Amino acid sequence: MVKSYINFSNNNTIQRNNPPYYAKNTIDFKAKERIEIMADNKKKVVLVGTGMVGMSFAYAALNQNLCDELVLIDVNEKKANGEAMDLNHGLAFSHSSMKIYRGGYSDCSDADVVVICAGVNQKPGESRLELLQRNTAVFNSIVPQVVQSGFDGIFLVATNPVDIMTRVTYELSGFNASKVIGTGTTLDTARLRYLLGEYFEVDPRNIHAYVIGEHGDSEFVPWSQAILAVKPIKDVLTDNSQTYSMDELEKISVDVRTAAQEIIEAKGATYYGIGMSIVKIARSILNDQNSVLTVSVRLRGEYGGKKDVFIGNPCVVNSGGAKRILELKLTDEELDKLDNCCNILNDNFKSLSI
Repeated sequence: MVKSYINFSNNNTIQRNNPPYYAKNTIDFKAKERIEIMADNKKKVVLVGTGMVGMSFAYAALNQNLCDELVLIDVNEKKANGEAMDLNHGLAFSHSSMKIYRGGYSDCSDADVVVICAGVNQKPGESRLELLQRNTAVFNSIVPQVVQSGFDGIFLVATNPVDIMTRVTYELSGFNASKVIGTGTTLDTARLRYLLGEYFEVDPRNIHAYVIGEHGDSEFVPWSQAILAVKPIKDVLTDNSQTYSMDELEKISVDVRTAAQEIIEAKGATYYGIGMSIVKIARSILNDQNSVLTVSVRLRGEYGGKKDVFIGNPCVVNSGGAKRILELKLTDEELDKLDNCCNILNDNFKSLSI
């Protein structure tokens, strides 16, 4: 809208004139600058795969106002369109003004994050590693198309077995390893902290403990690194031997490891927890938060020279993806467990033809 300036002349008549040249240009420049800044700050996420995990992420993203634009891609375009419609109809009840629509791989070109949740469902009794061959074929049809769009953001993989599928994405994309991460053991770590919080009767946010390694059967808790507030958990056990025990902590670690199978047997699949986990990781990327999360990352010589394998490990995550891996000071027993994780993941990856 063009603004006019009102001048009152001596004869009390009103004259409407255009603004002075210098004022007009100053206003236009500032407005243009604001528009450019707003455009640069817009956050765009593309979701590939609108199954239960993908849509749990999308629903959580909407409710938490994660981004400005959310694009849904699925091989079943009709379903993706219906999911976009359903989410849009709830916008009036949220605090978000998110733009949500079904799109194609060309929409990845200017995205900040591409979240991959596409894949076949895990069956009751089926390990995550048994999903490997079936889901690799799915990724062969996805990742190259994302890259061909000109995408230069961060890949965030949630499809199981997530550590291997993240490595598959890395190999297929040709991206720098820091720009390809998986959800890793973030959900396992959240489960662990929740159960430890109940056990010690403290807020889980004051439990600093991690699940590392494979997101699956060989994952483990390095108890030597677990802390309650500022006190090592092993010291808590020593000082309260009549109340707490390592045997009970090991039972908790087993409960964490088997939680997914228990949920699958009860309701067919897990999706709410992992959906919220994806939002947490994506927010750390979009907002450049430098959060420490146990995402799946590529080792580059840590833990005695381990390379190439992707595992869940504490890592600083920001707008550049995996900024820095935090190598833990593990005991000999814990290092043996990590060796086992890496061997399992390497052996399974090497069985693939990509």
